[in-house]
Amino acid sequence: METRLELDVLIYPDEVRVATPEDLRDWELETASQLSIPIARIFVALYPYNPAAMSPNYERAAEELPFVPGQIIKVFGDKDADGFYHGESGGLSGYVPSNMVAEIPVEDEYLKHLLSQQGFIPVDHTGMSLTPDLSETASVPDDVAVRRMIALFDYDPWESSPNMDSEAEMGFRSGDIIYVLGDMDQDGFYFGDLHGRRGLVPSNFLQPLPWN
Repeated sequence: METRLELDVLIYPDEVRVATPEDLRDWELETASQLSIPIARIFVALYPYNPAAMSPNYERAAEELPFVPGQIIKVFGDKDADGFYHGESGGLSGYVPSNMVAEIPVEDEYLKHLLSQQGFIPVDHTGMSLTPDLSETASVPDDVAVRRMIALFDYDPWESSPNMDSEAEMGFRSGDIIYVLGDMDQDGFYFGDLHGRRGLVPSNFLQPLPWN
């Protein structure tokens, strides 16, 4: 079976080399600046949306974007007076109801590119509630801040942990919603809660997810 590997390369007068992630990020930023392309924001769909059946704007339903939970949507600009963004996903573009999606505040342009290319984050919809189930968190002090984060990648402590003793860590899958309790420790880990399971989670695998 033939395997094809696609690589981005940079061609110079005296050399040809494989492009690094930093090269691609710099190229995208330079291109966006030259063409005055608006900076995209990355959103994830929280619920399924079929404009033909669900749109509050019957006349504009054909201009709206359908999606399913976990779908990555690139949004340009702010929401309009009707509460809709304008975005694109899967080669389609259209209006997106703001109450059906949540922003993943990714600042790194190359990470935006990766998420856009991925196109989808597997979502366990039971974990997508806007408020955490803290019925088992009675032991958490009242003054501890609780933040809502989404996992960008799978994490298996036994395979990926930088720590010799990974038993205190918690594994998760991309798209999981984790409620972080307190601040990050000196090793770059949070203490998180996922459906009642608790443990240390690496901060570089997560991105904040707004509450609304």
